[in-house]
Amino acid sequence: MPFDIPALRLGKAYTSLETTEVKDCRTGEVLARVSQVNSGIIRKDLAKIGESRRALKQVPSEKLIDICRVAGELFLNSTLPLGEGQSQTPRQYVETLSATSGLPFALVRRNMDKIAQVLGNMRRVLRGLTRSLDLSILDRGIGEHAGVRISFYPAAECLGVVMPSNSPGVNSLWLPAIALKIPVLLKPGREEPWSPFRLIQALMAAGCPAEALGFYPTDHEGAAELLRGCGRALVFGDQSTTAPYAGNPAIQVHGPGYSKILIAEDQIERWPDHIELIASSIADNGGRSCINASAVVVPKYAAEIATALAQRLGPVAPQPAADDRAMLSAFANPKMADAIDAMITEGLTAPGATEMTAIYRKGARKVAFEGATYLRPTIVLCESFQHPLANREFLFPYASVVEVPQTDMLGQIGHSLVVTAITRDMAFRQSLLESPLIERLNLGAIPTMQVSWDQPHEGNLFDFLYRRRAVEIK
Repeated sequence: MPFDIPALRLGKAYTSLETTEVKDCRTGEVLARVSQVNSGIIRKDLAKIGESRRALKQVPSEKLIDICRVAGELFLNSTLPLGEGQSQTPRQYVETLSATSGLPFALVRRNMDKIAQVLGNMRRVLRGLTRSLDLSILDRGIGEHAGVRISFYPAAECLGVVMPSNSPGVNSLWLPAIALKIPVLLKPGREEPWSPFRLIQALMAAGCPAEALGFYPTDHEGAAELLRGCGRALVFGDQSTTAPYAGNPAIQVHGPGYSKILIAEDQIERWPDHIELIASSIADNGGRSCINASAVVVPKYAAEIATALAQRLGPVAPQPAADDRAMLSAFANPKMADAIDAMITEGLTAPGATEMTAIYRKGARKVAFEGATYLRPTIVLCESFQHPLANREFLFPYASVVEVPQTDMLGQIGHSLVVTAITRDMAFRQSLLESPLIERLNLGAIPTMQVSWDQPHEGNLFDFLYRRRAVEIK
């Protein structure tokens, strides 16, 4: 029997006559009917958001951190409400999310652990975001930091979030807003209502004011209203989804990451030592994260490195969703897999690129397995960054390997969410540190997928949600 998932209008369940079906991507079975809301309902609720902000503001920061800790435990281990008279166990959460998103159980559990750890480590997360600010200053509005009188005020009364369907782990990016006393209104991804709804239920069960949380399944018009009306917003998606909001200071865009691994001249002779690190950076989480490496840039041995990666990743094939060895995720929308496969095939017709995984894969890149569509790992050797496949990112384990002189690397790699630079060359490290094109920099043999709680990898949510004001008192 399908779950009937309501919208949550500032914490209150709302069942709509209009619903969308969320289906098992392998069998087509309807697993949930999700109530939809329109832009008018979102505008009406935004008119009352001041009440939500006041309710959250009354809760001391220390209490909110404790609420987050308890919510993390509930999210990970407890049966939580899922619609009127319905509930969902942790096992059901794993199974239904896998069925609708295509992620195998092992990757769902890994993302589940990541979310729970963010909630459990919220104090450390906030220490990194606020640069060790005494959080009681947010309670009082004023205080002292490093011997200086300081005051902060919210840039908006709430945070709107338009979520994707590709990976539940991205929910960890909005969670600090609650501990920072800012209400959150979420539009879930079409195939992934499970994680945001479960997180909201966990936060409410832990003691968070219900009116500070909203769950608004809606259409494009409703999503646009959420982004426009909340004052501050996060939007996730591909280039076509996020491009209209680029440059809007009120909207933090989380699009493709174009994350990369660079090996410098001083370390390139040791390239075989780093193949496993590079492969995991490409393929972990099914290759679906913006912090997966999508390009490997080296001063020489590009063909040898591409061959070694192809030997490591080319044989990887789909496994049953419940198999702990499963590394690949199915596509909830097979047409997306068709489009990506066609783009790569067309790109390979342009001179200067060779797919290295084909001979180790022994079959097609796009395959059907147990009723679902998969793309198998693909490594492409490109002669230069001018090739159309050299600086691309796709929702599966894909990477280009490009040979570029070290002196030209920073001039060619373009914007990169994460760069792992394997080098001890201090001059090159200094150039990397000064580059405005790199958002997060790993100096040394560190996977691009490795995240530290006190090091935000894409924007600083505290700086986004709060402004500092000058204040004098007589």
